[in-house]
Amino acid sequence: MTQSTPTPGREAAGQSGAAATDATQANAAAPAANDPVAADGEAPVEDAVEVVVEGPEGTEAAPVAEELLLKAQAEVKDWQDKYMRLHAEWDTYRRRTAEQREAEKARATEKLVTSLLPVLDDFERTIAYAEQHGEAGLLDGVKAVSNKLGHTLEKDGLITIDPVGESFDALEAQAVATVEDAEAFDETVREVYQRGYKMGSKVLRPAMVTVTTGGPKRPKTPDEGSDQ
Repeated sequence: MTQSTPTPGREAAGQSGAAATDATQANAAAPAANDPVAADGEAPVEDAVEVVVEGPEGTEAAPVAEELLLKAQAEVKDWQDKYMRLHAEWDTYRRRTAEQREAEKARATEKLVTSLLPVLDDFERTIAYAEQHGEAGLLDGVKAVSNKLGHTLEKDGLITIDPVGESFDALEAQAVATVEDAEAFDETVREVYQRGYKMGSKVLRPAMVTVTTGGPKRPKTPDEGSDQ
């Protein structure tokens, strides 16, 4: 049986190939040892600690947000209750104010009517006297009742506008006609067809008057001259 004797060159080549294979395997194993992710898939210790720390912070955020939401909802409900109470109080105040105004108006009307009752009695007595004794004293009786009625209304603030002989005031009188008069000052009230009335500074009804024209201009008062 013939035995082959290995040649020195082939043996050296085989040893060199084996050495290269071992070096390649060693290099492949070295990065695996330094790789952050191990062969079994587990993370290094530092990364694992970071995950554990981040986990509780994420889980604590949900209760805090829920607590803030509940607090905001409570505040909204509180403001809604305050608004409803304020709205109800305003309605009550407005209703009471309207009722007070109506009551004051009714009292003022009652006061005026009560003050006019004696005038109505005088009218009845005057009419009865004229029926029993003729019309001789009727005119005087009517004049007396008219004067009493005027005084009664004056007590409640009524002012009569009767500007005969005065300068025409367009704010308190209405000119229904003009009369030529060269002797009277221009725009002087000649005659009052219908008296006007006012309460305080408010004109209830302007007087209906006639006004003169063609006369001299009325001299200005010291107050009117100082305005210029």
